[in-house]
Amino acid sequence: MTDRREATLGASYRLFYRNPVHLVRGSGAYLWDADGNKYLDMYNNVPSVGHSHPRVVAAISEQAATLNTHTRYLSAGLVDYADDLLTTMPDEISQIMFMCTGSEANDLAIRVARAYTGGTGIILSRESYHGNTELTSAHSPALGNAQALDPHARTVAPPDAYRPPYSEAEVGARFAESLQQTIDAMRADGIVFAGLLADSIFSSDGVFAGEPGMLKQAIDVVHLNGGVFIADEVQPGFARTGDAFWGFERHGVVPDIVTMGKPMGNGMPISGMAARPDVLEAFSTKIPYFNTFGGTPVSIAAAQAVLDIIREEGLQERARLVGGELRAALATLAETHEAIGDVRGAGQYTGIELVLDRESKSPAGPLALDVIEGLRFRGVLTSVAGPYGNVLKIRPTLAFQQPDIEWFVTALDEVLTEVGS
Repeated sequence: MTDRREATLGASYRLFYRNPVHLVRGSGAYLWDADGNKYLDMYNNVPSVGHSHPRVVAAISEQAATLNTHTRYLSAGLVDYADDLLTTMPDEISQIMFMCTGSEANDLAIRVARAYTGGTGIILSRESYHGNTELTSAHSPALGNAQALDPHARTVAPPDAYRPPYSEAEVGARFAESLQQTIDAMRADGIVFAGLLADSIFSSDGVFAGEPGMLKQAIDVVHLNGGVFIADEVQPGFARTGDAFWGFERHGVVPDIVTMGKPMGNGMPISGMAARPDVLEAFSTKIPYFNTFGGTPVSIAAAQAVLDIIREEGLQERARLVGGELRAALATLAETHEAIGDVRGAGQYTGIELVLDRESKSPAGPLALDVIEGLRFRGVLTSVAGPYGNVLKIRPTLAFQQPDIEWFVTALDEVLTEVGS
């Protein structure tokens, strides 16, 4: 099937794993392949409340059997959901628009930021990913050198407290300093600063959640220089960090624009861009925006079910507690495996940095690839992140619970022992 897939879909449509997994069913934190093998899903934040959650399935089915059309007609469900979702935001952010993907949300956010500030320069973290439209691809350094960066975009190193060796106390101030230096360099190049577009857990950079409050100084720098902060919440949003519903909320900051996507509808195509009304006004009074499938009744029904489930099942608190237990177990495992250089994260988002040795902290990218392949054959699915591809990105569904920790930690122990690390 792999050869047939590539022949039909083309080479850009990549698969995970040297021996790809043919999945046919999912439930909660688990997946099954075509041969009936069971997997622990440690990677997919799209089905955030769990694969095939019965309440989401019921909401989709009931609405599909009733009505599904676009947003140019009045829809009580859409307005009710918008009001409900905005209650999770700071009071300053009181308007929202709906799309289908995080790429579309970030595309619109960049346009809005430029319209509001009159600037064009967007600052990004060095290995960030923000989408695959033409505009967002040009603001996604993670896509590599073959994808040209927007000529007015600039990058900064993420707030990495592991490499180089800043302490947790220093990293926020150092990140803020680097932002100011980059803004100054933009001005020297004749570029007007428009804003910072950042995922507050820096997932593609290697998972740098940092201590709560780490980003406050940096966002102060953004505002002092007339820019806006676009909080890309596709990865850290919807209770994933455990400490707060939104990733930016952990740091005690108020963004000007918030984008969201993937976990919003548990697999249904829905995303959003929320903003301060004054920021949005500069764009919306001049340019109409319409997204045919953004915010359709079926997608809204799924999104409302996700929001209800997060609250009623206490998934934010579970993410906080179980994520902390997972990292504690991994820290214990690190005592017997020199290759585990660092374990970091927040809630149900964990980065495991693999190194050749702890003294040099030399990244072990090839080892990380071997590890994810070894985990795959032990029924655990995950992937890698970071510029060296040496950070295991652990991002399970919020259905992941304490009993699942042993499966993952045991499998990782076996793989690291097998490869001699």
